[in-house]
Amino acid sequence: MTSICMRYTHNEHDAIEVLHNGFLKVFKHIHQFDHMKASLYTWIRTIMVNTAIDFVRQHHKHARQLELDQATEPYIDSEALQKLDAGELLHLVRKLPRATQTVFNLYVIEGYTHKEIGVKMGISEGTSKWHLSEARKLLQKSLKTLYVV
Repeated sequence: MTSICMRYTHNEHDAIEVLHNGFLKVFKHIHQFDHMKASLYTWIRTIMVNTAIDFVRQHHKHARQLELDQATEPYIDSEALQKLDAGELLHLVRKLPRATQTVFNLYVIEGYTHKEIGVKMGISEGTSKWHLSEARKLLQKSLKTLYVV
C-alpha cells in the first residue's frame, strides 16, 4: 500500500500521512467489507487510492483549470523508458504538479477513464485530458534531459 501512496504524493512524509489516513478509514469501516464483492486487498487498495485523491484535493485548492477536448499525445521514446527502473520512473512522476500526477496515476496505472477521473477529482473530462497530456509532455522533457533522446 505504501507504493500506492508514494505515487500520489511528492514526498515520503505526505505518503505516510495518506497511508495512515487510509488505514484509519479501513479500520473504521472494516464492518462494511464484503468478501463477495471484492478481495480484502482490492477493498483496501480502493480506499488508499480514494484517500490519496482526497489528499490531493485538500492540498491543491488553487489548481489551474484548463480545458482541452483533444489533448495532443506527446511522443515518449520507448527506448528511454526501458532504460529507467521503477524507482527512477517514480521519481520523475513525483516531480509532476500534484493534480497532473494524480490524473496520470489514475489513468495510466489505475486504469480509470477521463470521465471517472473527473467525477473522482471534481474536474471536467477535458481538464483530466489536459492533465494527462501535460504529464506526458513533462515526462518527455525529463526523459530528454536524462537521456538526450
